[in-house]
Amino acid sequence: MNRLSGKTAIVTGGAVGIGRACVQRMAEEGARVAIFDILDAQGKALAADLSTRGHKVTYQHVDVANEASMKSAIDRTVAELGALHVMVNNAGISGSPKPTDQVTEAEWDRVQAVNVKGVFFGTKHAIPHMRATGKGSIINLSSIAGLVGIGGIAPYHASKGAVRLMSKNDAITYAPERIRVNSIHPAYIWTPMVENHLRATSPDLEAARSAAGAAHPVGHMGEPDDIAWAVVWLASDEAKFVTGAEIVIDGGYTAR
Repeated sequence: MNRLSGKTAIVTGGAVGIGRACVQRMAEEGARVAIFDILDAQGKALAADLSTRGHKVTYQHVDVANEASMKSAIDRTVAELGALHVMVNNAGISGSPKPTDQVTEAEWDRVQAVNVKGVFFGTKHAIPHMRATGKGSIINLSSIAGLVGIGGIAPYHASKGAVRLMSKNDAITYAPERIRVNSIHPAYIWTPMVENHLRATSPDLEAARSAAGAAHPVGHMGEPDDIAWAVVWLASDEAKFVTGAEIVIDGGYTAR
């Protein structure tokens, strides 16, 4: 229960889904956690619930695609919670499920703004604080869509591929400063984002959920905790020799 004792962590997109599970598990393992999101009701409720259980958790309304918003929120977190040790760049959107030739420029740009610039801004403005701390762990949420083709979601593929290679570049860049950078690549995890994606691509949600689950050799989708525990490990000193890795958590999806 104390794997992250003494550490301060930020989780973008921490109000729901994978981010929410990361906040819960990291707080339970002793971390002080700041939730960044635009879903104010869910974020505030999560912070309040964990705080009443004795954990130090805060919430801030943050648009990850806005650099000024990210910088000020990160700086404020450090001022309130102490030295920054862990940055989880989780916030992301799936975008429009259209073939490439039908995607508008605005649709393309919005996905890149959240999924790529959000990771860039989170990393950029976490680094100075981690440098001051003397070490750190940056955990970027990519996807199996950053590894293999799925079809029909070109902006999402492009964004998650960018996150994968940006993570490797930054791992090399900051290794001498004891700042580790890794990416996590989930397959289908049952979250609001996946639910909304399936609703947009099929008139029968349950049939679409069953079909998506069957695409994994284990026969079902994953759960947010399947990702959150990997985040806890990467955030902890147990993973002190792990950087530049791509942690694939996909029920065997990419093993074919």
